Formats: sequence, structure tokens, C-alpha cells
Amino acid sequence: MKQFTITFILITSLFCNAQKKYPQNYFRKPLNIPIILSGSFGELRSNHFHSGLDIKTQGKEGLSIYSSADGYVSRIVVKQYGFGKAIYITHPNGYTTVYGHLSKFNKEIEAYVKSIQYKKENYTTGNLYFKEDKFPVNKGDVIAFSGDTGGSGGPHLHYEIRSTKNETNRIFNPLLFGLKVEDTTQPAIQSLKVYALDHNSRINKQKKSFIIPLKKNKEGTFLAERITANGNIGFAVNVFDRFNKAPNKNGIYSLEMLVNGKRTYYHDVETFTFSESKFINLHIDYEHYKTYRKKYQKTHKVAANKLSTYNDLVNDGRINVKKGLNYYVEIIARDFAGNASRIKISVSGKENNSIFDAQKDTTAYKILANKFNKFTQNDVTIAFPKNTFYKDVYLDFKVKNGIAKIHKPIIPLDKKFTLTFNVSKYTEKEKKQLYIANVENKKYPRYQLTTKKDSTFYTTTKTLGKYSLLSDNKKPTIKILYFKDKQDISKLKTLKVKIDDIGSGIKNFRATIDGEWILMEYNHKKKILTYNFSDKKLVGNKHIFNLVVSDNVGNTKEVTTTFFKKEIN
Repeated sequence: MKQFTITFILITSLFCNAQKKYPQNYFRKPLNIPIILSGSFGELRSNHFHSGLDIKTQGKEGLSIYSSADGYVSRIVVKQYGFGKAIYITHPNGYTTVYGHLSKFNKEIEAYVKSIQYKKENYTTGNLYFKEDKFPVNKGDVIAFSGDTGGSGGPHLHYEIRSTKNETNRIFNPLLFGLKVEDTTQPAIQSLKVYALDHNSRINKQKKSFIIPLKKNKEGTFLAERITANGNIGFAVNVFDRFNKAPNKNGIYSLEMLVNGKRTYYHDVETFTFSESKFINLHIDYEHYKTYRKKYQKTHKVAANKLSTYNDLVNDGRINVKKGLNYYVEIIARDFAGNASRIKISVSGKENNSIFDAQKDTTAYKILANKFNKFTQNDVTIAFPKNTFYKDVYLDFKVKNGIAKIHKPIIPLDKKFTLTFNVSKYTEKEKKQLYIANVENKKYPRYQLTTKKDSTFYTTTKTLGKYSLLSDNKKPTIKILYFKDKQDISKLKTLKVKIDDIGSGIKNFRATIDGEWILMEYNHKKKILTYNFSDKKLVGNKHIFNLVVSDNVGNTKEVTTTFFKKEIN
């Protein structure tokens, strides 16, 4: 009990000190509704940590988004994926707030952005930067409206707080700035894994990792089965957190490990940089995640992991178990509100007398991580730049029936490698329809950006697995919604079209009315193009709509239709 009290006081002190670093009453909440989160800061995502808070918008689009403080709009981005429509506001206190997945901006900003889009004849604007006098804002001003644009999985607001001086890299947990979110639920521990970390390490006479059964006692603490061990071992926890009034599985705030009462591992998600976010693949058990889709956070750090979120590491969180000694391990998962869940593990040091040793992988394709590596087999070449891998590995590389198997996608990479197919055996007509695809999932091959040379096609990727050349000779499909050719659509406020492609995927599209380019917003999740008739005034009653859609290998579909529309005042 004494140790628990000391630990609680220490954590509370550290948390309060962290909050003191940040202004508590400077930023207001960006929505005028109760803040309920569907995503937390630092949450484990695919290949990165979540860089902000995902705030629920009651399942709606179009809610007013407010500037969190005085400042000015310093950047606007409109793109198909990522944050979709996003606005950046720089504040005089050294921070920049970011608002993503917007449906549209306020009237003044929306008009400016659309003028750029029509000038470029492109939905995507790229980064638009502004000086202080272009779009100044006051705290509480409506700057935009909530939406579902970009890579959003449903209507919500993505909200960030960044360092203005290092705006493209350093981000902070918005909850540290006084944003209130109701949370009385402790993290949910799912399971625990243990690892033999060295060649001579053993756990229960085994040299491998495995899941340790857990039981929950009356106090709510998880008790692990006692294990025997020898040498350096480590642990990892599968855990998530929930906020009140939301079913979403979110990330925890901190993870701590005590060995015989002494802290030997700690990390939290107070702040991190975008450049280090990729090390999530070393922070978790990447192989287990790619195999079973469950994320285990390690309480030990591997050498190549450059995350700055760790503190108080002893032996990098590795526990050196010695014969005849007992070790009492406690792992504590906390959320931002301080709710905690615990696992207690008893480890007995026992001499390793096992003759079992794991079989070594000695395939012909050995990767030296600090060297450039290149291999060719059956018209397929793979080339790995220096330090693509975090450590030396043996690679399984086979080409059979046109499919290049480049190991399994269970090893994280730091850089992209180049995959090249020799296509000299194909005719020029055949080459036009070919593209490189990831075929790890046979039912859903994924197009890879393919660069075509005379005799070779290549792509770059950070994902190992199966790849092949596929052919696409089918045109995209176009379906005009809610009206037919030569119909009067005076009552319609928008023009909607559904487009799709079952092969290489949609690459681009171009739409016009009466020969003039129009801005059609593409919801790639619903595959719907939408034009708003309020964008420009049409001259006359009879109009011709034309749409051309192309896929990634150049197959093109064109549709032209006539409609009648009277101006309604």
C-alpha cells in the first residue's frame, strides 16, 4: 500500500507539472457541443501515432467550428485524402491549432478557396499560406463547418495543437491545455505477452514469446500466472481506453513498469514529432499486429527505436532475471484522467537447462541493414537502400507464377524499397494495360503507383509481401444520379454522379457544364461526385453536362447529357 501511495503521488506530481507547461484558459473548445471523443492523442494507428483529438459531431456534418483563440489563418489545405479540407490558425502565444475533415470554410474563406480551385481547375489546392492581415480571427469566430472529407471514417472534427515555430513537426496533446472531456473509465487490459530477448534467455524453459493468462482479483488488478525465467526478458500489453458516452476503443495516456518497486520503464503521449511517429512499428509488437491485427505495446525498447516519449528506462525496460532471485513486476496503464489498470507478475529466476534452441533462418537473401541490398529473380528485382531495415535479417524472396513474394509483411521498414518488373516480353498494347499491384489479399489487390519505362515497370513501397503485374482493360463506370437526359432539374441544388473502377482505380476526372470547368467534390468513400449549383450562375435554361473519368492505366469513360434548369429566386 505504501508503494502504491508513493507511485500515485509521483504520477500526480508529474501530470500536474506537465499541465503547468501549457496555458489552461487560453484555448476554448472548437465546437459548441459537449466534447465526446472518438479518437485520442497518441492513439496507435497504422504506421503512426494519432496526432490530435477526434471530436464527435453527433453524426452530423455542418456544425459550426470556432477558432480556439485570437490569431490568424496561416494555412489552408484542400486534398482528397488525409485531413481533407483543413484550416490552420496561428496564435500569438506560440501555438497553432489545426481543424481537419471540414465540409466547408466560412463564407469569406470559402469564396477565396473556390476562386483558387476554379483558377487552377482542380479540387486540390495544395498548401495555401497566408500572412497575418489576410484572414485575422478572434476567439470564438466561426471559421468553418464540420464534415467528413479526406481520410475520415465518418463525420467528426480532427483537432490539433502544434508548435508554431515547428508547426510541421512538433505536436502536443490538446487535453494538456484544459480541454475538458468526461472520463471515469479505467483502461481495459486485454492480454499480456512475455518475450525472451537474448539468445540465451528462457521463459518457462522456452525461447520464444507467448501470451500469459491473466486473472482479475476483487480489487480489479490483473494477476498473471507465475513464470520462471533466465536472462533478459520483456513484456508487452494489449490495452485500450474508453471515454464516457462513447464506445470507441481509444489509446491510453501512459504505460509504466515497476520491478521490485522501482520504475524501469515509462512512456506517455504528452508530445511527439511527426518525424518520430514512424517508430510506432518498433514500439508495438509489429509481427503480432500484422499477423493477428492486435497491437501490443512493449515495456522494453529496441535499440533502433528513436521515440522521445520514454523516461526512466533501466536497461531499456529489459528485465535481467538471475538464478535464485524473485522479481515482482507491476505494469500500470493510465488514461489522461488518471484512471489506472494494473497487472502484477511474479517471476522466479531459474537456471536454464534447456537444450532447445530456435531454428535459425539461413535463406540465401541476407539483408545487411547498413548496406545497399539488391536481388533479382525471374525478371523481378528488389533493391533496398541503406538502412531500410532496422536490423540484419534473412529475407524470403521467391517469384512463382508471376507473383513476387518478398517475405511476409511482418517486418517494419524505415524507408521505401524499389520493386522492378522486367516487361520486355509484353507487347506495347499489353504494357499500356499493366500495373503493379499488392496481391497479399487475393480478393482485393491494391494498385501501386507504377512508373513505366520501355522494358521495366517499377514502384516504391514500405510494405513487404506479395506483388504482381495485373492487367486492366475495363473502363470506369459513370452513373448520373437523380435525373435523366433532357430532364428539368430546376429544383435540384446539386448535381451528383457515382463513379467507380474495378481494376486499377480512379486516377482523375474532369467535368464541365456548357464547356466550362466545374468543381465537383469527390467523396471517395461513397464514390460520389457532387457539384453545387450555387458556385456559378448558368446562362439560359438548356445546359450540357460532360464528365470524363480515367483510371490509373488510362482507360477512359465519357458521358454527356442535357438538362434544363431555370434560375429560382
